[in-house]
Amino acid sequence: MPTILMYSTKTCPFCIQAEHLLNRRGVQVEKILVDVDTSQLRNMIKITNRRTVPQIFIGDYHVGGYDDLVALDIEGKLEPLLKAD
Repeated sequence: MPTILMYSTKTCPFCIQAEHLLNRRGVQVEKILVDVDTSQLRNMIKITNRRTVPQIFIGDYHVGGYDDLVALDIEGKLEPLLKAD
């Protein structure tokens, strides 16, 4: 199972929703709190070219934000990503 990495903040409701969705799929999320470490915010922007959280990675694949994660789930494409090696 690939590593699930999520750039988030402590209070972001979309981050919380994304984590809950992923937990329901049986995976744990490694979070990087950009409100605690602003250098990580700069890193997130550099990597994703986006300023909003969450920014979710499944392995090396950049999912995007919460809406992108939900769209993958609805399309049936999330489970295969979560089961990839």
